[in-house]
Amino acid sequence: MHDEIHHTIYWHALDDGRVQCDLCPRLCKLREGQHGPCFVRMNEGNSIVLTTYGRSSGFCVDPIEKKPLNHFLPGTPVLSFGTAGCNLSCRFCQNWDISHSRENDRLTESASPEAIALAARRMECASVAFTYNEPVIFMEYAVDVALACHASGIRTVAVTAGAINPKPRAEFFRHIDAANVDLKAFSEGFYRSVCGAQLGAVKDTLRYLKHETSVWFEITTLLIPGMNDSEQEIEDMTQWIASALGPDVPLHFTAFHPDGHMRDIARTPAAVLRRARDTALRNGLRYVYTGNIRDLDGATTRCHACGTTLIVRDGYDITSYAITAQGACRKCAMPVAGVFASAPGTWGSRRQTVRIAGEER
Repeated sequence: MHDEIHHTIYWHALDDGRVQCDLCPRLCKLREGQHGPCFVRMNEGNSIVLTTYGRSSGFCVDPIEKKPLNHFLPGTPVLSFGTAGCNLSCRFCQNWDISHSRENDRLTESASPEAIALAARRMECASVAFTYNEPVIFMEYAVDVALACHASGIRTVAVTAGAINPKPRAEFFRHIDAANVDLKAFSEGFYRSVCGAQLGAVKDTLRYLKHETSVWFEITTLLIPGMNDSEQEIEDMTQWIASALGPDVPLHFTAFHPDGHMRDIARTPAAVLRRARDTALRNGLRYVYTGNIRDLDGATTRCHACGTTLIVRDGYDITSYAITAQGACRKCAMPVAGVFASAPGTWGSRRQTVRIAGEER
């Protein structure tokens, strides 16, 4: 058994000698020595173990807006890391080399939860993000990191596709302060054929976050030309968000660029993102953004009550800020949905690689 093997609890034995992983909707049924499609959870000794606990593909300090989170401690730095593997199989994945890696050799850095918390504090990060690959599949490691971070006054962020079953979902998000959830599309056909997943499970997670937790969350949809960007699909999706989750959930439409197994599809035109944003605003969503393009209007936060410009962003840099220490519009005092400090951070667009090895305990 390797040092990084870690026993898990969300599984049960089957009558035929296999073990079923109960973490996500795939419900993988594995024989001794078999991995699930995520590659990092396997049947060892007739139980499900996590094979990448304490291992990472690398650590970077990013602007929180890169997650993207526009309403969670704007301008602050976040220590970001991931492991390897994913429980989805998105053909357009833009982190394909990490999320679909079948080689643990890609995990070049070892770090205890305590070392990660110490590094975040040393770098004056307001939060630590589980990102680059799906954090649900390394849930046990993420939870332990969250516990160490919270003990040091550091918040935690999950960048997730939301494909997780109810019991582990409650345990996972109990330790998360903010999340960005990828809503890949708004059709079961797209989820099945392009992502190997289920739209219904993601919608359940979004409803759970909104109605049963205090987790601040935002939604991102990558618009892929000809696949999930039709006017009707955007109409249906934004109407559902407004009715099921409410008008205050920020929505990010981001531009696709050729990657993964979809290198033959062109980049998303800026006009498509702007049209989607207009549709979402018309359907009652208050905070809608465009990403992966330069669009000052689509990066600006405005007060939904009086129209005052609250945050102007140029890339990841905040150039203007008009939110009070209480998280309200400076002009009309209307509360702004989100989590805000007394003043915005000044991290800007920097990205800094961090070495965790050797952190003092």
